[in-house]
Amino acid sequence: METFSTNKSDVVIVGGGAAGLRAAEVAAAAGAHVRVFEAQRSVGRKFLVAGRGGLNLTHAEPVANFPARFRAEPERWRALLADCGPDELRGWAEALEVETYVGTSGRIFPRGQKAARLLRAWLRRLGNTGVEIDTGKRWSGLTKSSAGWQVRFASDQGEIEVGASAVVLALGGASWPETGSDGRWPPLLAAHGVEIAPFIAANCGWEVAWPEAVLAQAEGLPLKNLSVRAADETVSGELLITHHGLEGGAIYRLGPVLRRMDLPELRIDFKPQVTAATLRARAAQFLRPNEWHRAWKLSPGAIALLENITPLADSDLSATIRRVKNLAISLLRPRPLAEAISTAGGVRWSELDAALMLRKLPGVFLAGEMIDWEAPTGGYLLQGCFATGTRAGRGAAAWPSAA
Repeated sequence: METFSTNKSDVVIVGGGAAGLRAAEVAAAAGAHVRVFEAQRSVGRKFLVAGRGGLNLTHAEPVANFPARFRAEPERWRALLADCGPDELRGWAEALEVETYVGTSGRIFPRGQKAARLLRAWLRRLGNTGVEIDTGKRWSGLTKSSAGWQVRFASDQGEIEVGASAVVLALGGASWPETGSDGRWPPLLAAHGVEIAPFIAANCGWEVAWPEAVLAQAEGLPLKNLSVRAADETVSGELLITHHGLEGGAIYRLGPVLRRMDLPELRIDFKPQVTAATLRARAAQFLRPNEWHRAWKLSPGAIALLENITPLADSDLSATIRRVKNLAISLLRPRPLAEAISTAGGVRWSELDAALMLRKLPGVFLAGEMIDWEAPTGGYLLQGCFATGTRAGRGAAAWPSAA
């Protein structure tokens, strides 16, 4: 085993995603000598994959609304977002000479929506502040030492061991494993008695047993401007009809509710801005039932669902209107974990103090999706990674002086 000695001011960051790089940035700014270790051959892979859709950094709604989006631990999130909220994240990007803007949905993006440009500027800044990045090193464990911690990594050259006064673990959850977030780390912390909730898919599609006619007419078609309900929760948004079932922001946001239902089901209102009475009046202008859909300006995807899921008699206008306003779709199960945008599960909040330090492993801090939290799409996930990375990096840099 090759061993690298470090001085007591060193902070080791394990994981080169958004949370880990943010922790490195904050710790370095506080004066620590920081080394980042990443299992993949390059850092920021999930950051870049997220950028394919435009890199939704955060959201423009009032920061006071954010804790409710994360559902659990609202007081913790209020404190974390006070350190690094939407305004701070926008300021961070603009300090890297990447302008941000607010989209029509309230989501915030970098101008040009180029994740690669932002990542390159970020890595230049980290290099200029002395942060060292070492790739191809997979975390394999840690041991308490007189000076702090000995952190072990497996590499092509064999196992290495690095000393550190403080450690930030930011290895992600279990979604998109090709980016490095493969969820293989829980046994390493469980061996130290750390309690970990099992990973479950979040922000993911759900499977539906579609009639063949639906797939023939509507596979790949969007459903826009919907109101979608599961149990007692209703959201506005869009869906996409896929071979397996449904994807899209609306079903992602309803995931926590759907997982609690014994028989998960969506209720879709295809015309949420139009009353049933208005639909009836518009249909009266057309003599033939097969022209009603044209009167209501329904999309091809909506028509395919209405015609092929428990079809009704063509002449039953009242029943057809009820289904336009409240179509039930039974769901089978969420799509596999590896396909999810993010995961719930991970180290339970009860294992962490206010600085995001593991109570059972003093000097070891956590950031990002390793912690058991769940955010909806819309910028909240990346915002949460930056907020937890900020707190963990600050705590790690202060740990030697506090020890």
